[in-house]
Amino acid sequence: MSLFHTAADALAHIDDKALSHVKMGVSDIDGILRGKYLARDKFASVLDGGLGFCDVVLGWDSNDQLYDNVRYTGWHTAYPDATVRLLPETGRRLPLEGEMLFFLGEFSGAAEAICPRGLLRRMVAKAQAMGYEPYGALEYEFFLFDETPHSVREKGYRNLKPITPGYFGYSVLRSTVHAEFYHELLALSQAMDMPIEGLHTETGPGVIEAALGVDKLMNAGDKAILFKTFTKALAQRKGMMATFMAKWSNHYPGQSGHIHLSLKNRTTGKGVFFEPGADHHMSAIQRHFLAGVQRLLPEFLCLFAQTVNAYSRLIPGFWAPTDASWGYENRTTALRVIEGSEKSQRIEVRIGSADANPYIALAAALGAGLYGIEQGWEPTPVTLGNAYEQTFPPEQSFPHTLMDAASRLRASEAARALFGADFVEHYAATREWEEREFRKHITDWELARYFEII
Repeated sequence: MSLFHTAADALAHIDDKALSHVKMGVSDIDGILRGKYLARDKFASVLDGGLGFCDVVLGWDSNDQLYDNVRYTGWHTAYPDATVRLLPETGRRLPLEGEMLFFLGEFSGAAEAICPRGLLRRMVAKAQAMGYEPYGALEYEFFLFDETPHSVREKGYRNLKPITPGYFGYSVLRSTVHAEFYHELLALSQAMDMPIEGLHTETGPGVIEAALGVDKLMNAGDKAILFKTFTKALAQRKGMMATFMAKWSNHYPGQSGHIHLSLKNRTTGKGVFFEPGADHHMSAIQRHFLAGVQRLLPEFLCLFAQTVNAYSRLIPGFWAPTDASWGYENRTTALRVIEGSEKSQRIEVRIGSADANPYIALAAALGAGLYGIEQGWEPTPVTLGNAYEQTFPPEQSFPHTLMDAASRLRASEAARALFGADFVEHYAATREWEEREFRKHITDWELARYFEII
């Protein structure tokens, strides 16, 4: 539960603890928290009117390089301040810094149209206007290395040492040997209101999977971005590094950011995906929602797979989907219908990688599902067995590169209707920039293949 419901609650706590400063953060396009410390009086003064924050954080990439192809901001606007609305209800204690409090923010004004958290908030509002309350949770896989930010650079990101060797999925041995880190991560997550309901080793050297607890979707987005940020911080404070990049090695499966979604009736609080007596307890609303996500996944792919690296994960046989398929309890399909009770009937969106911005990925999944309900769409026939060995219609195929995916998003009428033209144009341009940056570089594979023989 949040520590605070109002700004007054937050200020009372700050004064009770005699805190001189608090900390805040706001998501950029890539899902990186950008923030600063604020003096107590400064924090109090901006709670109503908002905080001025340089809008460059919406105009540069994950490496602080300035986009040259976006309209919202750039040298042509001279990078003015944008207003960030601080959100007292997101406040929580940051145990890594004693009694320090951390608050999330959200861009407002002109920047609101392209703010990732704002995008999710608009999709949640759409669901509520339709009579639904969306709930969700994310599962994250991440690799843990016996490295530091200095050592990985000194090694050129080669020959990195995971904290454990070998394939040891669900290993009690590994989690016991490294119990100190597991316990600290569990305690940190609990203290910061982003509780982990399941934590275990995955298959691969040093890879861990954490399933975050279900919550209302805005809270789920906040918990996801905080979990990624402070898991990395905890690891580095202990002389290790955690990475959430989609695929760090060709030898191992990529890292997913699976989304679990359901809808409740806002009036009754009952889950609307569940229907007693229906096939697999799947209601008409769940079918329409599923059909929306399925039909729009190829157009929305770059909202779930936002980096060049993410597309190396989407290959057969590595636990990642390759077409917009769906199945019951099928982990080879892009969408997995999980049959359960009225409380647990849900859909798992398995396409997303761990590097995706959780606000954007959640907004994309929810928006697509709501669109399917509005259109009354029906899903394709269920996929049975191994989806990797089956052939699907061309319209279910995913784009194979980030550039192609950005083009599909830009041309999507559904994306513009749901997310607004400003967001679609800005986001697509940032993904095109990302691939153009990649194309400036020569890979090791190219050198080894062509240097001598061609």
